[in-house]
Amino acid sequence: MTSLVHAAPSLPPSLRPAAWALRTQFFVAGAMFATWGVHVPTVKAHYGLGEQSLALAMLASGVGAVLALTQAGRVVGRFGPRRVAAAMGLLLCAAIASLLLTQAYAGLVVTMVVFGCSASLFDVSINAEASEIEARAGRPLMSGFHALFSLGGMVGAGVGSLLPAWGMGAAMHLMLASVLALLMVWGACAAMLPMQGPADDTHPLSLPRGPLALIGLLAALGLIAEGAMYDWSVLFLKQERHSDVSLAALGYASFSLAMALGRFGGDAVRARVAPIPLMVLSGVLAAAGMAMALLVPAAQAGLLGFALVGLGLSNVVPVLFSAASRIPGMAPAHGIAAVSAVGYLGMMAGPPLIGLVAEHSSLTLGLGCVVLFAVFMAVAAPRALRQAGSP
Repeated sequence: MTSLVHAAPSLPPSLRPAAWALRTQFFVAGAMFATWGVHVPTVKAHYGLGEQSLALAMLASGVGAVLALTQAGRVVGRFGPRRVAAAMGLLLCAAIASLLLTQAYAGLVVTMVVFGCSASLFDVSINAEASEIEARAGRPLMSGFHALFSLGGMVGAGVGSLLPAWGMGAAMHLMLASVLALLMVWGACAAMLPMQGPADDTHPLSLPRGPLALIGLLAALGLIAEGAMYDWSVLFLKQERHSDVSLAALGYASFSLAMALGRFGGDAVRARVAPIPLMVLSGVLAAAGMAMALLVPAAQAGLLGFALVGLGLSNVVPVLFSAASRIPGMAPAHGIAAVSAVGYLGMMAGPPLIGLVAEHSSLTLGLGCVVLFAVFMAVAAPRALRQAGSP
């Protein structure tokens, strides 16, 4: 937290309001993802779903994200991050608020499509704004912005774990969280930079090739693991470890807290540890943490394991984005955008895949995929990063 407090005063005065506004947007994005994650068991029970039906609803969110990502650059380029963030913030909050307003499965699927579409466009818009602020400031700021996403996830999950004990129902929590988030988004939009998107973002989504493809694959695997924590950690503790709702919600909170701390300290770590050993260590730590959560039959072990997963994954995206920006013969912005797109698709598609495995076996086995993905990251990282010229 200290790095965050001291970051803002060193910015030019003209950028400080926009930087704090953007931190608010990242915080809200994390809190909204956490609010959905906390209520996955609630949604499952409300609609009477099995793991496969729940996974298909999550897949609908991924479809919405894919559709939005194919046009995200054009939309942000035409209207600018501020307008897109305001509009997509409204849709995102409306989707969260309406999760339990119907008993029809088709209604849930439509809601999840809107959720995926609005969340991905909101994400692209605030990252475009972050890139602009970073460029104008002339120094790295991205890790601090993304740390606020993790902090928002921790706060959102923590609040979600406390409210049942205070007698607040799930529908009321979703409505109040959405209203508060929308007020924060619109208040922050007023202070965002009135910029248009960069020219390179006016083209439709393209997939990476060559060395960039392997970096994109690693980003996708890392974000699949991250998405699994968003969508399945609470349900795992409740269903597999028979925890009560309040304790189960802390599973996501422990993951988000560890990831936030890892990102707040990420710049200092990256200054001391080369990218290849850092990626190897990150993959091993995430795999070990997930294995602990799955193999030790105690809820407390699950909380510790999820925290280790968060710490292990915290620096994966910054390392891979940095490598993508140094691909020979390719503009840095294009490399980062391509890896980001593939990674985001992995984040949206991974949880439904885990749900399908869980439907035909168990959620424990489904989450075992996270262990395999983390091990693959550790093994494949040296080759991927050497191709990008990283030590």
